[in-house]
Amino acid sequence: MVVSTEQEHPKKAFGWAARDSSGVLSPFKFSRRETGEKDVSFKVLYCGICHSDLHMGKNEWGSSTYPLVPGHEIVGVVTEVGSKVEKFKVGDKVGVGCMVGSCHSCDSCANNLENYCPKMILTYGSKYLDGTTTYGGYSDVMVADEHFIVRVPDSLPLDGAAPLLCAGITTYSPLRYFGLDKPGMHVGVVGLGGLGHVAVKFAKAMGVKVTVISTSPNKKEEAIEHLHADSFLVSRNQDQMQAALGTMDGIIDTVSAVHPLLPLIGLLKSHGKLVMVGAPEKPLELPVFPLLLGRKIVGGSCIGGMKETQEMIDFAAKHNITADIEVIPIDYLNTAMERLVKADVRYRFVIDIGNTLKSSS
Repeated sequence: MVVSTEQEHPKKAFGWAARDSSGVLSPFKFSRRETGEKDVSFKVLYCGICHSDLHMGKNEWGSSTYPLVPGHEIVGVVTEVGSKVEKFKVGDKVGVGCMVGSCHSCDSCANNLENYCPKMILTYGSKYLDGTTTYGGYSDVMVADEHFIVRVPDSLPLDGAAPLLCAGITTYSPLRYFGLDKPGMHVGVVGLGGLGHVAVKFAKAMGVKVTVISTSPNKKEEAIEHLHADSFLVSRNQDQMQAALGTMDGIIDTVSAVHPLLPLIGLLKSHGKLVMVGAPEKPLELPVFPLLLGRKIVGGSCIGGMKETQEMIDFAAKHNITADIEVIPIDYLNTAMERLVKADVRYRFVIDIGNTLKSSS
């Protein structure tokens, strides 16, 4: 099987992969396909570490196949383009986010919502059109169809822009779609991690009043002084939560651990929207009465289509928005994963692939 894959995918690649559900990552040689007529190949310079990478590495969602090369916040510089590529040229700064393929024929694809295509192909751990496994950005080279390549504006630093390709679009899209982007609105952001801190930055740039909701009182100064949130609620403080009842037009909930929804629903005004973007492993309890009594909505959102992802990164460039990152060498990867489990990062690890990933060959 390996032999046929090598024949179909003659471009040598090197990265780090998980071999089993321990999630431990180690060096891995593999192959990428040759640059097809509509493909863009690029040298990977940075790749963000998303919480999904941790879940997938340990097979916590039950869909992982090994070896698994994670990474879907990938940025770098174009080295080669196919003969029919129209939008990119060698030397361009580009990125790839969470997906590398879709059917291009369903209603979702027709409406620039490839992220909701039933045949969406994930950047890693999926099967590509030719039946081969997709490998992510913890690697030195990336090849993708130009439709799924994002242009990174020159004004954005590549390392700080990388996490926008997942964390950025994951929070930007629901703010836009659910109409929580109108100046003067009041939006809550639950959880101040990789997703949450970017949600605060986007909402503030849209002119929205932002309240950060967290279980950690020690994040208050960071939220208000550094991220310029307007207020801060400790979700375990009954008095603070009571005082804020019925004050928010919407809430972006970024928490991926099991947590109670009732207190959050209480913070919403009538017709308010609680939008889930975190992915807890177990079902959450959803009390219905509070929804009925205020015509409130609980919804979800998953990344965004390619058109909107480009719009998001252009918006980020215009408003000088980047993720707050800690840049790490590739050999620190397993330690970073251990720290991520403990939420010990402000707020996103980014691997310096270009300078630290060296093939042993």
